Amino acid sequence: MPRFRRLRVGLVIGAIALAAGAVATALHPDLTSATTAAAQADRLASLQLPPGFRIETFASDLPGVRFMTLGPDGEVYASLMRRGEIVRVPDRDGDGRGDRAEVVASGLNEPHGLVFRDGALYVGETNRVSRLTDGDGDGTFEAQQPLADLPTGGGHSTRTIGFGPDGMLYVSVGSSCNVCTEADERRAAILQMAPDGSGVRVYARGLRNAVGLVFNPVSGELWATNNGRDMLGDDVPPETVNVVRAGDDFGWPRCINGAQPDPELGSAGACDGVARPAVEMQAHSAPLGLRFYDGAQFPSDYQGDLFVAFHGSWNRSTPTGYKVVRVPVQDGRPSGPAEDFVTGWQQGSERGWGRPVDVLVSRDGSLLLTDDGTGQIYRISYAG
Repeated sequence: MPRFRRLRVGLVIGAIALAAGAVATALHPDLTSATTAAAQADRLASLQLPPGFRIETFASDLPGVRFMTLGPDGEVYASLMRRGEIVRVPDRDGDGRGDRAEVVASGLNEPHGLVFRDGALYVGETNRVSRLTDGDGDGTFEAQQPLADLPTGGGHSTRTIGFGPDGMLYVSVGSSCNVCTEADERRAAILQMAPDGSGVRVYARGLRNAVGLVFNPVSGELWATNNGRDMLGDDVPPETVNVVRAGDDFGWPRCINGAQPDPELGSAGACDGVARPAVEMQAHSAPLGLRFYDGAQFPSDYQGDLFVAFHGSWNRSTPTGYKVVRVPVQDGRPSGPAEDFVTGWQQGSERGWGRPVDVLVSRDGSLLLTDDGTGQIYRISYAG
């Protein structure tokens, strides 16, 4: 065979192989080998849920996937923080699995929180809040309009956002440190602003790192997780869920958990006037995303309950977290302690093989869960 024909044939074969590989790995590259598929099945089988519930992979090959929202089209949108991208993961055939990941926005600065309003996609980037629009209707958000600058530097770079019943936009900004006196009052706080980014003010302060925030669909109140400070031992301070009201001060850095002066920056009276948490949970579990269940698929006794994703600890002698918990809620208030809902990412005293991040009630009533340790979105459903 002449050399140029061999080259052309080789190129064609290579292109076909690459195309086949791209199709196979578009959303589920870990399923391209029997070994990996078996390992994936074993891992899913190791997860424990209450009777009648099951967990499956909704989407994979989403490195560092973080927070989610439902779009006006009813599809799932998720932030890939490290890649600076937002992806849409549609399930157009309704089989309970994402069809493929579609990049709808890129070039963002560590995007995290997402929310839609009037067809626009609002994004919490580490240095700002931006409004993204799709001007030509092609399904991608080409126009990126910065609305408000946010403080940067130090630790805790995630920015979570949400619109309240009052039409205002709320933004969570974590502290720059483990424990310190911040120079910028916008750190360790939840900010409030108008939808155009104007009128920024501190809505609540003293929350070291409120990564997750959500509005109670019944009461309209703002609820937020909070990650407590480090270096006080395995069991201090408790992680918390807080009901947040305008003007609240949750005490960081001078007061721990609304009740105990901080050993470094606290003093007599440090906890005077400090708001107390609504729920206390195991220290160093790293609670992130939270969501009230308002779907129709789960049993009735789950209606209105709160689900919280535990990312898992790095700073405990015996790691903890790596699970999803359920907080029973009645008449708009917690009616019992957090209880395990999905466990098994952690085996024994080892660190977890997966790291739950955010929860979302999908349009069919199932519960979606992101895992930035494995780059997956899981679907939790109930069949009775």
